[in-house]
Amino acid sequence: MHNKIPPKEPGRWQFWIDRGGTFTDIVARRPDGSLVTHKLLSEDPVQYADAALAGIRDLLGVARDATIPADQIAAVKMGTTIATNALLERKGEPTALFITRGFRDALRIGYQNRPRIFDRHIVLPEMLYTAVHEIDERLGAHGEIVTPLNLPQARRELQSAFGNGLRACAIVLMHAYRHPQHELQLLDLAQEIGFTQISVSHRVSPLMKLVSRGDTTVADAYLSPVLRRYVERITRELGGVNVMFMQSSGGLTDARRFHGKDSVLSGPAGGVVGMARTAQGAGFDRIIGFDMGGTSTDVSHFAGEYERAFDTLVAGVRMRAPMMSIHTVAAGGGSILQFDGARFRVGPESAGANPGPASYRRGGPLTVTDANVLLGKIQPRHFPAVFGPQANQTLDEATVRLKFDQLRSEVMARRGAAPDDQTGLTVEKLAEGFVSIAVQQMANAIKKISVARGYDVTRYTLQCFGGAGGQHACLVADALGMNQVLVHPLAGVLSAYGMGLADQSLMRERSI
Repeated sequence: MHNKIPPKEPGRWQFWIDRGGTFTDIVARRPDGSLVTHKLLSEDPVQYADAALAGIRDLLGVARDATIPADQIAAVKMGTTIATNALLERKGEPTALFITRGFRDALRIGYQNRPRIFDRHIVLPEMLYTAVHEIDERLGAHGEIVTPLNLPQARRELQSAFGNGLRACAIVLMHAYRHPQHELQLLDLAQEIGFTQISVSHRVSPLMKLVSRGDTTVADAYLSPVLRRYVERITRELGGVNVMFMQSSGGLTDARRFHGKDSVLSGPAGGVVGMARTAQGAGFDRIIGFDMGGTSTDVSHFAGEYERAFDTLVAGVRMRAPMMSIHTVAAGGGSILQFDGARFRVGPESAGANPGPASYRRGGPLTVTDANVLLGKIQPRHFPAVFGPQANQTLDEATVRLKFDQLRSEVMARRGAAPDDQTGLTVEKLAEGFVSIAVQQMANAIKKISVARGYDVTRYTLQCFGGAGGQHACLVADALGMNQVLVHPLAGVLSAYGMGLADQSLMRERSI
C-alpha cells in the first residue's frame, strides 16, 4: 500500500499526534520502522497534565513525571484543537484593536450579510476584541497622506490599552495591505511599550478589504498567545526535539512559526491529508471523507486534489487564511441525547472528554456512544480499559442500560402509557431512534459538500475514520445511496497518521 511514509531515522522515534476535543491520538514510528498507536482522553487532570506528553512518555516506557529522553526522538508532528476550542468558547487572549479614526465600528458592521433573511431578531456574533482605539491617521488608496500619523496620540492610545492590562493588540489601518508605513511605526511603538502579542494586518493578511483583513488580524492576535503558551510548554518538555505543527492548509510548519490564524483547522486538516494519501494508495480517486470523533463530525470532498477555502466563517468569525475545505457538524460520539418532551434531539452539546459519555464512569449524560454500547455496536470487552478512578476499567454497560430505562419511562409517561407497558417502545428502539437522528445529521452534512455542489455522491467511496466513524459508516452510506466504504487499518487514528504523511509547506498571499 503506497502511503509515502517519511524516511526513518535510525535508532530514533517519531511521534504523530492529533489532540482532539475528546481523545488525543498518537501514531508513533519505532526506531525499527514499525508503527504503534496509542489513545488517551484529551483531559484527565487526575492522571496527567497534558495528554500528548503523557502519550509520548507511555510509548517510550518512562514514568509520567519523568523527563522525556529527547535524544531518542527524531521529530514530533502535531495537530491541535487548542485554538479551535479557544475560538468556540471565546477563551482567547483579551485583545485591543487599533484602527484608523472613523472606523471603530467597521468590523462590527461587517458586510451587512444576512444569512437568515427573515429573522427579525438578529443576533450578531460576539466580537473578539475587548477594546477598540482609533488612531489619528489616514493613507489614501495610492499611498498619499490624507491625515498624517499623530504619534503622540497613538502612544497615548497604546499606553491606555496597556495600562488596562491588555497585552495583545491588532493593528489594522486603512490601505495598509499596500502601504504599511503607518502600521510599521505603530508596531515599533507597541514593541517599545511592551505588548507581548502584536498582529499587524499587512503581515497577517496583506489583501485588500479592511473588514476581512481586520477580522483575520484580530483573530490572529486573540488566538496566537493561547497557542504560543501551549507550544512553549510542549517544546520545553521535549528539549531540543524538532517539533512541527499542522496548519489549517494541510501543511506542517515549525513550532515557532505556528500562528493563530493558521491553526483553527489544525486537527481536521491532518485527517484530510491522511484520508487522501491512504485512499490514493489503495487506488480510489473519488472520496468523501467522514471523520467522526467524540465532539464533532468533519466531512470533506476529495477528487484528485485538496480543496481549500480562502475565506471562511469559523465560529462566527470571518477568517481569511488558506484552510482545507471541511464541513463540520456537532454530531460526535459524545453528542448528548435529549428528549424535550416532544421530540428526540442529538447534540449540539457534547459531553467532551470530561465527564464524557455515561459509559465513561464519570457520571456523564447519555450520548451517541452510549446508544451504540446499548445496541452492541461497541463491545466493552474490546474497548480500551482506560476508565474509572485508576484508569483501568472498561466501559460501564450497566449504567447505560439504567439511564436508558429511565429515559424510556419518561418518554412513556409523556405519551400517557404505563411504564411497564411492554408494547411498542423498547430501550433498543429508543437507542436506535437516536442513532438514526445522528446519521441523518451526518448525511445532510455530506450532501452539503457533494450533492449541493453538483457531485454525484453515489459514484464516490465513503472513507470513514475517527474514533466513532466505523459505528455509523454503513448507515451513513445507506442514507446517501453509496455502495463502497473504505476503512483503513489505522482508521481510528487516521488524523494522527496524516500528520506523519503531510509535507512541510508554507502558503503566502498578497494583493497584486
